[in-house]
Amino acid sequence: MAETKSTNYAIECRGITKSFGSVKANDNINLTLEKGEILALLGENGSGKTTLMNMISGIYHPDQGTILVNGEEAVINSPTDAMNFGIGMIHQHFKLVEVFNAMDNIVLGTKEKRRKPKVLKQEIVELSRKFGLEINPEQKVYNMSVSEKQTVEIMKALYRGANVLILDEPTAVLTPQETEKLFEILRKMRDQGRSIIIITHKLNEVMAVSDRVVILRKGEYIDTVKTSETSVTELTELMVGRPISLEIERLEVDRGDKLLEVVDLTVYREDGTKAIDDVRFDIFRGEILGVAGIAGSGQKELCETIAGLMRPKKGAILYEKENIIGKSPKEIIDLGIHMSFVPEDRLGMGLVASMGMTDNMLLKSYNKNKGIFVDKKPAKKLAQDLIGKLEIRTPGTETPVRHLSGGNVQKVLLGREIESSPNLLITAYPVRGLDINSSYVIYDLLNEQKKKNVAIIFIGEDLDVLLELSDRIMVLCHGEVTGIVAAAETTKEEIGLMMTDSVRGEAEAHG
Repeated sequence: MAETKSTNYAIECRGITKSFGSVKANDNINLTLEKGEILALLGENGSGKTTLMNMISGIYHPDQGTILVNGEEAVINSPTDAMNFGIGMIHQHFKLVEVFNAMDNIVLGTKEKRRKPKVLKQEIVELSRKFGLEINPEQKVYNMSVSEKQTVEIMKALYRGANVLILDEPTAVLTPQETEKLFEILRKMRDQGRSIIIITHKLNEVMAVSDRVVILRKGEYIDTVKTSETSVTELTELMVGRPISLEIERLEVDRGDKLLEVVDLTVYREDGTKAIDDVRFDIFRGEILGVAGIAGSGQKELCETIAGLMRPKKGAILYEKENIIGKSPKEIIDLGIHMSFVPEDRLGMGLVASMGMTDNMLLKSYNKNKGIFVDKKPAKKLAQDLIGKLEIRTPGTETPVRHLSGGNVQKVLLGREIESSPNLLITAYPVRGLDINSSYVIYDLLNEQKKKNVAIIFIGEDLDVLLELSDRIMVLCHGEVTGIVAAAETTKEEIGLMMTDSVRGEAEAHG
């Protein structure tokens, strides 16, 4: 007897299994995506979310199991196959040609690119109006904001006829206002019959935009729940497998002396553009200064200038009243200033990919050894302690860190800096890509440092976390400080407006 078609489903996964060597990334996963719904996909790092979506979008092929599209079995061996089935994936890191305009990127690789520009422009404008997308077809990508680039990626998928959209961490670098605007677009697409899968670690966003939630844990399917019938607490427990507190404590610590003061700092990038423009701020011992700003607002350059990796055009950086501009990175580290920066390439800043944890621990201390021999025992013990303390998943202390997941590499990097007993810890995006359980371990570690009277500069993407964890928040926009405010006395919406310089913050609250 013929099998009944599952015509109510846009996508159906049956018994999907995928292994990489001895590691089973997906183990007999069942998932359904209904027509005209927004489905959230949740799980800790390593739970198999991205692997599963990569199979639906044609990047990987399952070892076992079946994918059905509109009730018909589909063989998806490439992203082109996926697009032919009406499936488009918008990755966290956009795949756009910067020197092309929006229209050229949208039609790139399609037969329609041969048509007259006037006709193409009109088609794109009409399609954007249909879904409430704001787009200038002739704007160059390099002149676009992050949200505008994301809009172009969505338009690329829609122009190619996508009825199913998969979005990977789509709000990671958006302001609250841009996030809500994106959600309005997704709701409109859903109401017009499109089906959407959204991968995100932000549970408040899951509750705000999704209709149902699928939870994966350690490569296995756990449950599917209706968003209207669940809570953040229940979702967290399903993800982690045990109850976990979602409170981020803002410790009340007696603020110490002023440790660092940045005065009129201006920094240029290698291409001659201004990254930091006349920035002024200070930070005290026992204080967490949060830094908010959309991507590319000067956060990276600020970190690297304080750490001695970049030279400013003008200004001063006073550490305990001594100007440290001109000092080498090693001299700055010796003063007690440590930086843990988590870029897109996590192995690009401070870790050697081919070395294990033990040798990477030694990078900060090998020059303190006396004689020609290096004692590895303290470094190995530190690596073992960090594996237990930060729940780092690794076969052993000598396994090359390139074999670890991005989140585990992150823990190695941050753990090493914290264990170096800093006076000032600069931590940029320390929980980027980490699951909720690992993120809260990091927040606790930062609070432990605050208790030890360490001054912490915390550059983050999640405004809810910045508001809960920080004592003060400095907002950067296009390299300028648009406000420094007390975290307990401001709102996410006010911070979001300052991030786009819609309203320039005037209050500078120091306590």
